[in-house]
Amino acid sequence: MSAITRDEVAHLARLSRLALTDEELDHFAGQLDQIIAAVARVAEVATDDIPPSSHALPLTNVFRPDEVRPGLTPQQALDQAPAVEDDRFRVPRILGEEA
Repeated sequence: MSAITRDEVAHLARLSRLALTDEELDHFAGQLDQIIAAVARVAEVATDDIPPSSHALPLTNVFRPDEVRPGLTPQQALDQAPAVEDDRFRVPRILGEEA
């Protein structure tokens, strides 16, 4: 017995604003029936003793721990800049913004 009818497929097509022919309605009804059956088989799996998880394998942090390191001084950072103003990079004005 079909779990989804041709009329239900037509209704879904209208909601999705899809124009389907009669042949397509019959074809998609069969395909959706197979999808619903496959999902039902997955739902039958006994999972009572399996804890929920988001990953199949345990995850470990692969990043190094944060360590404080000395950074550049403003002079070192701006040393090769083409234009500097008030210890900052000077860039061209964009979008006609006022200062």
